[in-house]
Amino acid sequence: MSALPDWLDRQTAGAPPALRARVRQHALTVPTDVPLSAALALAGREALERVVTHPGDRSVALDLLAADALITLALLAQAREAPGELGAFAASVLQAVRPGS
Repeated sequence: MSALPDWLDRQTAGAPPALRARVRQHALTVPTDVPLSAALALAGREALERVVTHPGDRSVALDLLAADALITLALLAQAREAPGELGAFAASVLQAVRPGS
């Protein structure tokens, strides 16, 4: 998955620079020995965790947008890696971000 930075750059080319940077910041903190979709989903969960631990704090608004983008990118990557497993992957991502899961 060493191609993650290049893949992110291509997929986020039209996004605002601040959002692109935050997405990249979160994505580059996850393990590189997992499939791209799993890494992006993990980065999205971690970004969302940052938001949840700072309720009502506007300073994490960019992290919320990054979490949304990372989960969307994870679904895109999964659709390209193994489209037949997209439904199960999406369900697993949803389960992972539900409170109390």
